[in-house]
Amino acid sequence: MNPIHPIRAAVPCRACLSGEDLDWLGEGRSVSLALGLMTTVEVGPGPAPDEAVDDGWQREVWTFLRARLPGLAPRPPAATVRSEAPAASGLSSSTARIVALFRAFADTSLRGRRVSDATITRWAYQFEFAVFNGGGMDHLAVVEGGALLLDGRERGLPVVRDRLELPERWRVIVVDSGTRKDTRHHIRDVRAQLASGDPALAAYRAAADEASGRVWEALRRQDLAGLGAAMTAAHEAMRDHQRMSTPLLEELRAVALRSAGLPLKLSGAGGGGALVGICPADEAAETAARLARALLASHPGARVVPTTAAPGARREPVPVAGGQRKGS
Repeated sequence: MNPIHPIRAAVPCRACLSGEDLDWLGEGRSVSLALGLMTTVEVGPGPAPDEAVDDGWQREVWTFLRARLPGLAPRPPAATVRSEAPAASGLSSSTARIVALFRAFADTSLRGRRVSDATITRWAYQFEFAVFNGGGMDHLAVVEGGALLLDGRERGLPVVRDRLELPERWRVIVVDSGTRKDTRHHIRDVRAQLASGDPALAAYRAAADEASGRVWEALRRQDLAGLGAAMTAAHEAMRDHQRMSTPLLEELRAVALRSAGLPLKLSGAGGGGALVGICPADEAAETAARLARALLASHPGARVVPTTAAPGARREPVPVAGGQRKGS
């Protein structure tokens, strides 16, 4: 470790454009998009003092790494964590934090040698799976960057079917509802549905998979109107089959459509959290301002966060199913 200069890792968050839960239900496609709301971990020289504030994951990540990287000290080094993404909002801010900790701690400890991005992704997935029993969309999304089309697996990381960059002429608008979602309870409930053969879950899986295909085709064609319609279908599948939405979230969607002409889709497990929409870059500032003014009057607890797509933290070429390789 350099005794003077800190080690820094910056990782984006992600929005799910379609297919929540399909990454771990075993069948079906989902679409993720890395967002330029970054989580940064900075590691200074020396171990963290006993009284140092731990963000809840630092010691656990360090313990995981000590079992895999010989020679690590008993305590983690001092680390500062900052995040631009709203917490507990369905934008994978917790996964971004965990991935950034894995990367910064590994880079600090190996003194010039580097753990591969693929290994960091796998370790972060294994670490979170042991806690939440969920899927691997988030880990791939924040490391690979861009937009990913994923094929789900019951266990292990999803398969990257294809990868695209969001067009430069598009921007992302995030609306944070100001209400938190609970991933752990959501995954538990959906796994119970899966075990019981709940027909509502089967209907959701079919509708969400179809919406993901439409979302990806619109991204591929750079068809913004088609993308908005496909994301709306993905949201309706979440709301109508799985009750992931809430009256507040539906009110926010109505305000966005009425005031700014912006279709919004819930991202993540639901019950709260953030909605996302995509608009032309040259209209993004005005769209965000109009929406912020409308929400200030009707829902002052909500917050509008304009952002961009992000290329991710991965430095290596991305393997894509079918034998192709696409660079990030």
